[in-house]
Amino acid sequence: MLLFKHKGFPMTILRRLVLTFIILLLILFGALLAYFSIYYHATKEAFTALKSDEQVQISQTDYGWFFDGPSDRDALIFYPGAKVEETAYAPLLHQLADKGLDVCLVKMPLRFALLGKNRADGVMQQYNYENWYLGGHSLGGAAAAFYLADATESAGDAVAGGPANGPGVRGIIFLASYSTEPLDEHLRALTIYGTEDRVLNMQKLKDGRNHLPPDSVTYVIEGGNHAQFGNYGPQKNDGTATISPRVQQDETCESILSFVRGR
Repeated sequence: MLLFKHKGFPMTILRRLVLTFIILLLILFGALLAYFSIYYHATKEAFTALKSDEQVQISQTDYGWFFDGPSDRDALIFYPGAKVEETAYAPLLHQLADKGLDVCLVKMPLRFALLGKNRADGVMQQYNYENWYLGGHSLGGAAAAFYLADATESAGDAVAGGPANGPGVRGIIFLASYSTEPLDEHLRALTIYGTEDRVLNMQKLKDGRNHLPPDSVTYVIEGGNHAQFGNYGPQKNDGTATISPRVQQDETCESILSFVRGR
């Protein structure tokens, strides 16, 4: 009799549970939105480097930005670090393109490279370069490694990376980053980091070497830190660099070009 008398009670509980669930989802969504809305912005120097000159033509594309220099053979697809405005890397990438390595700078969903790790596929389908390289800063480098590990598993020995029936990736470039997945032994790998980097997990960097090809190269920038691969100002918990961003990026550029040219 009591059950029949209060037959609306279970429905009331259900409505309350549904309402509570919706409220929790809204709170979670709001927290995520707030988290991703706070990011490191590109500095004035970075926006200056987005301007074309006699050597490098820079254009905004559907995937991000294209730095078109004198090269018609070699190109780098670059994944930015987490919660960093992608244009912050323009000074380094402009310099690379000027010296013979064209660059495709990829804009990531919510500025979080893991959400767009497969975007290299679409980039490579748009151009006709003979040698592709994939790289990234911090989480961007890890996302690039995830992409190549997945591509290798899917394609077998046919290509080290790249879209189906498309060009492969010859090498991967880590800026203050590492791989958590085994990479194809035919790939070439370059790791660059600074001695004053306090954001990079050095133990994971060391462990990540086990996932790289045997002839991988490491270049350490004396006085460099985590943030100065880009131009977005100081980063939380990072060390204090004893060199300028320009010096760190100059060394990075030369190291990458030597790697690409096989020196």
